[in-house]
Amino acid sequence: MKKFGITLLVLTLFGFGLSPEKISDEDRTKAVDHLTQTRDNLLNTVAGLSDAQLNYKTSPESWSVAECVEHIAISENLIFDMMNSSLQDMADMANPMESTVSDDDLLAMITDRSHKVKTSEPFEPSGKFGSYEETLEEFVNKRNEHIDYLNTTEDELRSHYAKLPFGTVDAYQVVLFMSGHTERHTKQIEEVMADPGFPEE
Repeated sequence: MKKFGITLLVLTLFGFGLSPEKISDEDRTKAVDHLTQTRDNLLNTVAGLSDAQLNYKTSPESWSVAECVEHIAISENLIFDMMNSSLQDMADMANPMESTVSDDDLLAMITDRSHKVKTSEPFEPSGKFGSYEETLEEFVNKRNEHIDYLNTTEDELRSHYAKLPFGTVDAYQVVLFMSGHTERHTKQIEEVMADPGFPEE
């Protein structure tokens, strides 16, 4: 009986000590603010562009503004799906994983345009959403859904993990990666618009 009582105490302490935690208010605010800011920055950057400006390319191999927007919209869906998939795996509290990068370093890395990476085929622009207007609407609708999710979720985003090419990140960091990815390609759009050959109208 005594042995059973000690065992129960150990299990109770273990369970409470290592139980997954919901994201903090600070984390929630940080993610919502970043998702909102990067959405608005993109919309402000592309506002009022003509068809000629949207489809201008600095070279045959480069992406136009419209293609950058489609890539952002595709990524918004696929990256958030990755986050959702990580939540389906039970958190292993006996052998917890750890992120290999901090939140700030993750955002700095994804938004750094000095290092270019060729995207994989599922993320390539292909006109899958229809017109440019439909593509931009797809992004905005999804981003607003994701902001609503972060505002209300009770999911334990810091206790589930995903593997990215550069290391292991938690589910919360996948959301930051998605938002930082939007900033990265908004910068790419600004580079296209700064090209000397970019149409005046």
